[in-house]
Amino acid sequence: MDFGVLFVSPYPQDAHSLAGMLDEISGDLIYVRSLKAAARKLETVNFQVVLTEAKLPDGSWLDALRLTRPFGIELVVTDAWADARFWAEAINRGAYDFLAQPFQTTEARRVLASAASRRLYLRAEAAVS
Repeated sequence: MDFGVLFVSPYPQDAHSLAGMLDEISGDLIYVRSLKAAARKLETVNFQVVLTEAKLPDGSWLDALRLTRPFGIELVVTDAWADARFWAEAINRGAYDFLAQPFQTTEARRVLASAASRRLYLRAEAAVS
């Protein structure tokens, strides 16, 4: 499955790790360090998923959620220190899922591919309607 993921994080080492994990499942990863840079990318590139750190230099995952909603893009949140309560809050507020850190290859592939599939399905359904 070919799909695009925008990763928003101040940690370039995580982007390098994720890119390697997605290579084998035909997922393309574009990395940016801030919400401002993410907003610029969303205007020019078609992504199925945005994966964002919970805390960013210029905002939070809630700001990323507000940024992705108009595009209908699935948002996945990640944080090294999050607990079950945070995961539940993210889901209840509209995030597609939560991806725990450190990233595990199988889980990262499953969550991101599932989010991309949902986005593609909803797009196809909307085109038929």
